Amino acid sequence: MAVTAAVEKWVDEVARLCRPDRVIWHGGSEEEFERLVDAMLRDATLHRLNPSTYPNCYLHRSHPQDVARTEHLTYVCTPRREDAGPTNNWMAPAEARDRVGAIVKGSMRGRTMYVIPYLMGPVGSPYSRVGIMVSDSAYVTASMHIMTRAGRVALEHLRTPEDFVAGLHSLADLSPERRFILHFPLERLIWSVGTGYGGNAILAKKCHALRIASWQARQEGWMAEHMLILGLEDPSGEVTYLAAAMPSASGKTNLAMVQSALPGYRVWTVGDDIAWMNVDDQGQLRAINPERGSFGVAPGTNVKTNPSALEMIRRNTLFTNVALTPDGEPWWEGMSDAPPAALLDWQGRPWQPEAGPAAHPNSRFTAYLRQCPTISPHWEDPKGVPISGIIFGARRSREVPLVFEAFDWQHGVYMGASMGTETTAAATGKVGVVRRDPMAMLPFCGYNMGDYFAHWLEMGKRLAAPPKIFRVNWFRRGADGQLLWPGYGENVRVLKWMVERIKGKARAVETPVGLIPSPDGLDLTGPELAGPEASRSAVAEALSYDREGWLQELEEQRALFEQFGERLPAAIWEEHTRTRQGLAR
Repeated sequence: MAVTAAVEKWVDEVARLCRPDRVIWHGGSEEEFERLVDAMLRDATLHRLNPSTYPNCYLHRSHPQDVARTEHLTYVCTPRREDAGPTNNWMAPAEARDRVGAIVKGSMRGRTMYVIPYLMGPVGSPYSRVGIMVSDSAYVTASMHIMTRAGRVALEHLRTPEDFVAGLHSLADLSPERRFILHFPLERLIWSVGTGYGGNAILAKKCHALRIASWQARQEGWMAEHMLILGLEDPSGEVTYLAAAMPSASGKTNLAMVQSALPGYRVWTVGDDIAWMNVDDQGQLRAINPERGSFGVAPGTNVKTNPSALEMIRRNTLFTNVALTPDGEPWWEGMSDAPPAALLDWQGRPWQPEAGPAAHPNSRFTAYLRQCPTISPHWEDPKGVPISGIIFGARRSREVPLVFEAFDWQHGVYMGASMGTETTAAATGKVGVVRRDPMAMLPFCGYNMGDYFAHWLEMGKRLAAPPKIFRVNWFRRGADGQLLWPGYGENVRVLKWMVERIKGKARAVETPVGLIPSPDGLDLTGPELAGPEASRSAVAEALSYDREGWLQELEEQRALFEQFGERLPAAIWEEHTRTRQGLAR
């Protein structure tokens, strides 16, 4: 493996600091991956699942105190606190190196240090970037193999000998008191210690592809976003590409892989979690998916919610913290109507229903995206796919309509900046509380979000025809607490309206919050939605907006925006004021 002097120097420095017993470079071959798996089977880091029904699939159980992203222990380390911004935890770089360096020092004694060169993005793409990660976890190394294009191919894509993001990961002693995830954006450096959970330890994912990349993207004039990428094919065969930002458990993976309930329409999956977007020579926004795998939430995934994901994960998949059936198959809440008998829970104990869920609420699957039945033939196009629309979506029980469109790019940036969602188990903390999550990037933006909003506004000026921006909410409930919209495959009806709006065809009604489909705007053909009057009434309610609820929403938005002081663009306040004035009429 041809290694540059800069790469070799950094790896040698880490080895001297961490003192592993041995160093192994991961070249990216399937044989190397199989050796990792065999070693983990021997030491019970992995457990083989039923080879007849889940070939080449394995179960990993993480430490019970290491099961989710630890946002309160995640830091952005910039020389000036204000550059990290009020929504990030901040630590001065020198303090971070001293404080965490003491934990990292000698942390790999008695262990193997794996060196993982990896490529984020399609092979041959000018938009792809390289990372070099070291880890003392075989499980994390195997996960990186699935999630990225690892090995020699990465080194072949170095633009300059020193053009890589460096990532140091060590399990250390897995103590929550000695757990830190540090980002040094000026140095393009990541340190993660005391954790083996995917979101904290698979450094190519949130750490590199969002926190470091967002800083890099602002400097270089592109966008690193927490977005799925899909293509909607209409009956004529024309495909329109959309990117969508949705916080965890807001239907993001399900939408990325949705199987259409609308005849003649088909969704193609380009990416399910992260989009890197660049402006090409013609002023067109183009997106690549920097990952090659999917790290999805298992609970709630079933034949109704996401049949594509169920097919994708039936082979060559790592499962984490799911339950295990007597037949050696994975199981989680929502997978079937009733749990199988004699389950082992996510910690390997005989499951007792009164003790809690069988699978951890944040249990995961790590699988190759190429196995997804809806994968787009263009998902690895080096040029990326042209983005015609951007969607912001979140989980909200009230106030927010099923779908509405921004008046223009500036209003759309405000819509994304003001987004709030009801929290889930994907991040440690309370569940079901509305939390502000601008562009679904609050945990992942590597710099001051006031500057981030400004970057969005500037990007719009560089686009020949800025994509239309939409907001969706699949989770609106009526007075009886029941969902007003069936969701899943029916969501393609909403995507169809968006595409028709992009093409200047579908009709909409102007409201103070945005452009909402006219009464006949959505295609409601078919028995489920066109039949009972109650169904059509529910759709109409889902499309409505609650004036009083929105006025309260504006107050909550104000509390968010005021944090950024003078770094919040004036355009955001302009749109906030325009919305309030519209609601007052």
